[in-house]
Amino acid sequence: MRDLAILFIHLLVTTARLFGPGGGRSVVAESLPVKYQLLVLNRSRARAPSLRPMDRVIVGLCAILMRPARLLRSVIILKPSTVLSFHRALVERKYRLLFTAKTHGKPGPKSHWVMVVMDQFTRRIIGFAVHKGAPDGPGVCRMFNCIISGSGSPLYLSCDNDPLFRYRQWEANLRILEVTEVKTVPYVPLSHPFVERLIGTIRREYLDKVPFWSARDLERKLLLYKEYYNRSRPHQGRNGALPDSGCNKTDRKNARLDAFRWKAHCHGLYQLPEAT
Repeated sequence: MRDLAILFIHLLVTTARLFGPGGGRSVVAESLPVKYQLLVLNRSRARAPSLRPMDRVIVGLCAILMRPARLLRSVIILKPSTVLSFHRALVERKYRLLFTAKTHGKPGPKSHWVMVVMDQFTRRIIGFAVHKGAPDGPGVCRMFNCIISGSGSPLYLSCDNDPLFRYRQWEANLRILEVTEVKTVPYVPLSHPFVERLIGTIRREYLDKVPFWSARDLERKLLLYKEYYNRSRPHQGRNGALPDSGCNKTDRKNARLDAFRWKAHCHGLYQLPEAT
């Protein structure tokens, strides 16, 4: 009886959508992927049927015809390894475009730019800020003010010689905050070793492994990595201490081999043992 009621409600909703603007196209576009999935499942009784390139093309064309609101509710046969393989391909393409000798310049206006501020003494990440599109002077000021809004203004700020950090509004913003700016040596990354290492660590350990779908999603995932980096990830350069000084307590329990549990961080990307 419950199944019949669900089918009847689905019939009413589909009929109402048919009379709406673009409803016929949307209903047909949703029906085709469902029927095509049945064909793929019947093709192979294996646990994970392999998709052919033509299968992905047909599903992609049907997804273009769907409404964005209905696309999230459509069931598409997609293995996690497919998403990760696509993400790895994008990462390799990004580095190929950045470091190839045939192209010059920065990524396009649809890229996401991330600003990170760290405390060089404790290696603690102060915060992240994300800007979608080509960055400019006001955007850099907004990101910096967003990062330090919850932790207070620093006395000194070390940054490179990028033209964005020589913008008059950026310099005026630092004067208002009473922050003394310290410039690094041009074209010498070794003069900025801590943040350069941090940027590489974030890329290798996190951004190259985790896909994101929007600027807001990227901000949420970077906040998760900030909590993991500051409160759970020990640093060899600080004799195994954590960047967050509040977590370096002498009364912390030592995990024993017969009494510990795994604690997940960053949605299961990292798992560390802790005493039970």
